[in-house]
Amino acid sequence: MTSPFGVAAHSAEAAYWKEKMYFDEEFLNNLRKEGTESEYLSAQARLARELAGLTNRSNRRKEWMFAQMMFAGSFTYSERTGTKITVDYDLPSTHLVTLGAAYKWSTGTSRDIIGDIISGKKIVKDDCGGDVDFALCNSTVLKYLARDPELLTLLSKSAFGSGDLFSGTKNSIVGVNPKVLGALLDIKNLVIYDEQYEVRAYLTAAVTASSTTTISVDNPADFAAGETLRFHDVSAGTYEDETISSVSAEGGTVTVSSAPATSYKAGEDYVSQTSYFVPDTKFAMFASNVDMQKIAEYKQAPYGLNRNYGITTDKHEEWDPEGVYIRVQDKGLPILYQRDAMYVLTVA
Repeated sequence: MTSPFGVAAHSAEAAYWKEKMYFDEEFLNNLRKEGTESEYLSAQARLARELAGLTNRSNRRKEWMFAQMMFAGSFTYSERTGTKITVDYDLPSTHLVTLGAAYKWSTGTSRDIIGDIISGKKIVKDDCGGDVDFALCNSTVLKYLARDPELLTLLSKSAFGSGDLFSGTKNSIVGVNPKVLGALLDIKNLVIYDEQYEVRAYLTAAVTASSTTTISVDNPADFAAGETLRFHDVSAGTYEDETISSVSAEGGTVTVSSAPATSYKAGEDYVSQTSYFVPDTKFAMFASNVDMQKIAEYKQAPYGLNRNYGITTDKHEEWDPEGVYIRVQDKGLPILYQRDAMYVLTVA
């Protein structure tokens, strides 16, 4: 589709992503050397590791989209080629609530955790008719719940008993039983999700100690402002952290708030970012079914000449120099059918 000059052209399509990795002739020959155990086994191990990495990154992108849908109501993804993908699920403003400073669950002097949750459940019920049966947060927010004086008082006076919160199947980080809190709040499934994902990119320009703040990398697409950028010195086996202030996908750069104390080499050293799928600041609730229908699903779309669905892996052979490209692909998008069935609190 071509639009007139000065007029944007828009289209709605499922997200399509793919990654590929090149394996050279030497590696492939080692993979065939069954008589030489060391080369054969190391090549096998590398192939398994790299293929698992490609597949995991594909799954990570799908999970990331779901997390953004649930906790932000939208997501934007920019590629270095200039392609920009934006999906807005148009959640009602009354379902995306940010607590005032005095009411924050973390440090608020007037916090009312139980009241906030009851209000959210009522809004969901009034707007879509469904009952909240899932709540989702990570262990940082679970800590706020477990240490809240009002909740602890109710637990000690209720049929749950004062010790039940700290027995049974406990969260490995906070050391409390989420099921007890879920039962008290009348939420069938209180899910604590602490999974993380790592983004890596190699430096394409040298970083000078105490000077460089704009970092050039081979692919900045997955990095995000506010997260921590870790600089890795491969030869020394050391690292240091700085805070990301901005990202330019088209420019191929990640800008940090302060220059690192050490110099790093282009093409050898790399940077990484480790993030939680579920933010430290959010508490989400939702009704998983409304009128016996699921409120959301991952909708797969066909791609390729063979009309593939879901994750597929294929290969392409090259010659001079000889080698093989291994490619992992997927295409789809999380679809939200019931916007009113979700309620997200920013609690810290």
